[in-house]
Amino acid sequence: MKKLISAVLAGVLALSLAACGSTPASEPASGSTATSASTPASASAAAESKQYIFSVDDLTGKNIGVQLGTTGDIYAQDVEGATVEQYNKFNDAVLALKQGKVDAVIIDNEPGKVFVEQNDDITMLDEDFAVEDYAIALNKGSELTAQFNEAIAAIQENGTLDAILDKYINGVEGAEGYVTPEGTEYPNGTLTMATNAYFPPYEYYEGDEIVGIDAEFAKAICDYLGYELVIEDMEFASIIPAINSGKADFGAAGMTVTEERLVNVDFTDSYCTGIQSVLVLK
Repeated sequence: MKKLISAVLAGVLALSLAACGSTPASEPASGSTATSASTPASASAAAESKQYIFSVDDLTGKNIGVQLGTTGDIYAQDVEGATVEQYNKFNDAVLALKQGKVDAVIIDNEPGKVFVEQNDDITMLDEDFAVEDYAIALNKGSELTAQFNEAIAAIQENGTLDAILDKYINGVEGAEGYVTPEGTEYPNGTLTMATNAYFPPYEYYEGDEIVGIDAEFAKAICDYLGYELVIEDMEFASIIPAINSGKADFGAAGMTVTEERLVNVDFTDSYCTGIQSVLVLK
């Protein structure tokens, strides 16, 4: 999912993001919902060509699976001679890889590692495809942007973000992440966060609840500002339209700051660095 690194996070993320916007097995893949950027190659052709993908350069001319609207989708369009298959969820793209319908999947590193752990027939290339920065999206000119930046700075300084990363990425035993303090009140009403909850460890389902880095980080921000948080799950490509239409107040989904997105939304300061990686069959 592109580009800005928070100086405060540099130290925090050095340990947690040696590789640090797809479902954690809570929702089975529903099969391909792809819309192709060009005529898709046959499954047999994909199976024959996968063995030649040992580096990013080997993606030239290959069939690449992506999640629709992500920066991986944008990057894939620039790969010379590649056919791009777009899916609504990363788990559908990974299923297509396992079925031989695509040769590779471009995906954010942390969710990619979850898929590698869950599937013993796929692996991740050692070479990074791209490095980028995540931020929260808000409507153009929103007064909330300055408020969110104030909250983000405070949450970074008081160690709350460190605690969240310890829980979801650093693997610190006993890490609790963020827990709303007792007596927290919400005099300013509610804020609705738009997300795509199939992007572990940033957002995913545990039972009926959406959890993850973005969910806890947004909760900490809203608690700090006196708003009650409501999270709405939707297709990734629907997040910015939901913000623009007023259906959501902000979007947090491992979203990368890009020039294209800045046309339609404002972004907060970056809170996390992400890496785009490539999944292939073993």
